[in-house]
Parts: sequence; structure tokens; C-alpha cells
Amino acid sequence: MKLQKIKNTWQLVKQSVAGDSEINYTEGSIGRVSMLLAIPMILEMAMESVFAVVDIFFVAGLGTAAVATVGLTEAMITLLYAVAIGLSMGTTAMVARRIGEKDNAGASLAAAQAIWLGVFVSIIVGLVGIFYAPNILMAMGADQQVLAIGVPYTRLMFGGSFTILFLFLINGIFRGAGDASLAMKALTLANCINIVLDPCLIYGYGPFPELGLTGAAVATNIGRGIGVLYGLYYICGGGGRIFLHTANMLPHLATLTSLIKISLGGIAQFLVATASWIFLVQIVSSFGSDAVAGYTIGVRIVMFTILPAWGLSNAAATLVGQNLGAGLPDRAEQSVWQIVKFNAVYMGFASLMMLLFATPLVGIFIEESVASGYAVQALWIFALGYIPWGIGMAIIQSFNGAGDTMTPTWINVFCFWLVQVPLAYSLAMLLELGPVGVFWAVFVSDVLTGIVGYFVFRRGKWKLRYV
Repeated sequence: MKLQKIKNTWQLVKQSVAGDSEINYTEGSIGRVSMLLAIPMILEMAMESVFAVVDIFFVAGLGTAAVATVGLTEAMITLLYAVAIGLSMGTTAMVARRIGEKDNAGASLAAAQAIWLGVFVSIIVGLVGIFYAPNILMAMGADQQVLAIGVPYTRLMFGGSFTILFLFLINGIFRGAGDASLAMKALTLANCINIVLDPCLIYGYGPFPELGLTGAAVATNIGRGIGVLYGLYYICGGGGRIFLHTANMLPHLATLTSLIKISLGGIAQFLVATASWIFLVQIVSSFGSDAVAGYTIGVRIVMFTILPAWGLSNAAATLVGQNLGAGLPDRAEQSVWQIVKFNAVYMGFASLMMLLFATPLVGIFIEESVASGYAVQALWIFALGYIPWGIGMAIIQSFNGAGDTMTPTWINVFCFWLVQVPLAYSLAMLLELGPVGVFWAVFVSDVLTGIVGYFVFRRGKWKLRYV
């Protein structure tokens, strides 16, 4: 019996990774279709995380000025990520709803309009970066050493920003259509190319020229660019559920307007969360570099441990969108509660592992005793809020899948800016708890996100959202 169960699980994993455009996510076992979507989405998120780690790993050999350039440039590109993620949320919601309605032509039209928005935004961002790269670095506080080596890198990263936008948009299309494995494969291909080209172009291995820091930008853009081409192949007739052709590539004002309206909420969500995180870092930084290093390491570890929960939550968005499109609001709600259960179980397990093994985990990244002490404290406190945080993730993404991106935005405003930030300042500064006060404020906001999300979701207004 156990052997058969293991065999069935392995078959499920293979099917989810291989992909199957014939699967109907609006019928059959909710648990099964949830996992078919979630597994490739988890791997996709892991691949996105690898990009940043790989670049920093290889650039570190060039010195602190090169690392600083990457950090300052990435800080500004975070704003582009906000736009890309917001547009991706809106695209996923619209495509999923049309697929659920069995309106593949409408899904393709929504996908095409998302591509047009990506072209428009990337041209603006690219031109700004190409012409104002030195100004961008100076605005971020770059010194002369960074400016001397960093301008070409920043110029190339902003100039090639279309690769970031289009990867997010195309993968948002795939997720909405239920072709999650294609999104995973596009990012895997992009990562593999980046991993190979990074050291070759930075240090001039083999027949490649030694480009230094500029080589990192070239490698990243080539990797992402090929990932984009892979995605475009599938949505232009390569076998996915979405098929772009000349007719639906023409601008469609009503669809564009609806897509922009939904996406603005997604952009606001990310900006609200990012801005609050920056504010917390500023509070922590007032207690010295050890505190910042400990907090940074703690957050990096947390981000990796929650990837499965994020993947499951993204699956909830697709299931909600497709089931609402199919006129099955009750199944949409049941899908969310199934994902909530999966997330609660996983986050409970992750919390236990964090509480037991926080010290050796931190030791992998840093040995300095004061900084590592802060990191361990952060992990212990964050872990206490994992289960409600996981519940909140699934519910927030369910709102987004329904096209109701403003509800999560207001939840973020309340939990982050009306609770987390004032509480962090009060505990850390006024009550003199130091960085630990910030950690407890994060715990409170994570728990509150789950509680508020639960009660708002139960009201059911998201079921009435038309996309």
C-alpha cells in the first residue's frame, strides 16, 4: 500500500514538471490539481531566487565596488519588479478567468495586451537607464569608485529591463492558463545560461572576452532574453494553451484598461510591502552593522524556507481565477481552503525545523557571534508566526487570482504601515528592545495578515469580482 502511494506521488510529480495542457483544473480532485500547479510554481520561484544569488557569487571576486554597484542597481530595479509583478498578477487573473470560461481566444487577447504593456513600460525604463545611469547611481549614494566601474553595468541592466518584464509577464500568462511547467522551464533555461555565462564573461574564461562587472549584466540579459524567447515560442503556437496571432495582437482598449486597473493594485501591494521593509532596515541599521547583517541573513533564510508556501499560494490564484470563470465559486473557495491546509501543514513543519536548527543554519552564512546571534533570534521569532503567515499568503493570492488586487493592498497598508512599522519603532526605540523589537513587530504583522485575510475572505465579496 505504501509502495503504491509512493509510486502515485512520483507519477504526480513527473506529470506536474512535464506539464499537460489538457488538464482541466475546474474538475476532479482539488488536492491533485493543486499539487499539479504548485510543484512547478515552487520550482519556478526557486529559479527566480537563484538569479540574484549567482550574480552576487561571481561578482564578489571583483571587489566591494562591484558588489556595491550590483546592490545599488538592484535597489532601483526593485521598482521595476513592482511593476512587473503587478502586471503579472493582473495578467494571471485575466487569463485564468478566460480559460475557466472556455474562452481561449479571450485569454489570448488578454495575453497580447499584457505584451503591449510590457513593450511600453520597458521602452520607458530602458531609455531612462541608458541615458541617466550615472544619475541613478549617484542618487543611490554611489561613490566615485562605484561610478568609475558601475555605469556600464547599470546602463545594460536598465537597457535590458525588457527581459525582466517579459519573463514575469509571460510566466504570468502561463500560470493563468495552467501551464505552470512552461514558466518553470523558461526560468530554468534562463538560469542555466546565466550560470554558465557569468564566470565566462566576467573573468574571460575560454574564448570569451574578460568584461568584468559588465560581463555580469551581459550574461544576465542573455540568459533572461533566451528565457523570454522560449516563452514566446510557446505562446506563438508552440503547443501551450495560449496562442497569439495577428488578430489578437492589435491593441484592445477595453482589455488594456481592465488589465491596467487590476495591475495597479498588484503594483501597490508590492510597493507597500517593499517600502515597509526598507523602513524596518533603517530602524535595524541604527543598532549597528552586526544587527543589519543578522537581520539580512535571517530574512534570506526565511525567503528560501517559504518558497513551497509561495508556490502553493500562486496555485491558489490560478485555481480561483479558472473556477470563477467556469461559474464554480464554491469550488474556487474549496480550492483556497485546500491550499490553506497544505500551507498550514508545510509552514508548521518549517517552523519546527527553524526552531530546532536555526543556529546551524545561520552558521552556514556567518560565523561572527554578535551578528549570528541576531540572525538566530530573528529566525526563532519569525518561525512562531509561520502558520498564520502561510494562511495569509494563500488567501492574499486568492484575492489576486479573482482580480481583486485592491483588497490585499489595503490589508498590506493596515498590517504593515498602521501596525508593523509603528510597533517596530515603539518596541525597538521607545521600549529599547533594539533589533529584537523589530523582529517581534514582524511576527505580529505576519499573524495579523493571516487573521485579517481570513475574515475578509470569509465575507465572500471576492466571488463577485468580474475580470
